[in-house]
Amino acid sequence: MKRLLLIAAFAFLAAGFLALGPAGAQMVSTLPVPGITIYPGDPITDDMLTERRFRLTRASLEAVVAGREMLVGKVARRTLLPGQPITVNAVENAKLVRRGVPVRLVFVEGGLTIITYAEPMQSGSVGEVIRVRNTESGTVIVGVVQADGSIVVGKS
Repeated sequence: MKRLLLIAAFAFLAAGFLALGPAGAQMVSTLPVPGITIYPGDPITDDMLTERRFRLTRASLEAVVAGREMLVGKVARRTLLPGQPITVNAVENAKLVRRGVPVRLVFVEGGLTIITYAEPMQSGSVGEVIRVRNTESGTVIVGVVQADGSIVVGKS
C-alpha cells in the first residue's frame, strides 16, 4: 500500500513539473509599463501607465511587476523608462513619515493613552517599524507607522 502511494505521489509531482515546462521556456505576458519617464520620488498614477506584451522566462516574470494595481499609489525608487518592464525593487510604498519632520507619537498601554510629539530618525511607510527620538527627553524608541502618519508605541 505504501509503495502504491509513493508511486502515485511521484507520478503526480512529475506530471506537475512537466506541465510547468523547462525553466528557460519563454512565455508571452502583458505587463504594465510607463508611458512616460517616471523619476525617483514620483508617485505613480494609472494615467502614467500603459501595457505592452513581452516574451519572458519564468524567472524574469517573477522579477517584474505583473499588474497595474501593484503600481498605482507607489513611488518610483529609480528612473522608470517608457515601454520598459518595471522591476519589483524599482518601486516602494509612499513614505508617510519623513526623517526629521516631527510626528505625533501615541503610547498605548491597556486603557492608558499618552500623546506627544517626536522626531523620526528614519522615513517610513504604513506598518513599518521605525526609530523615533522623544524631543523632550532625547530617548530613542521604536514604533509602528500608522495610516494617519502617527507613530504608535506600546501595547494596545
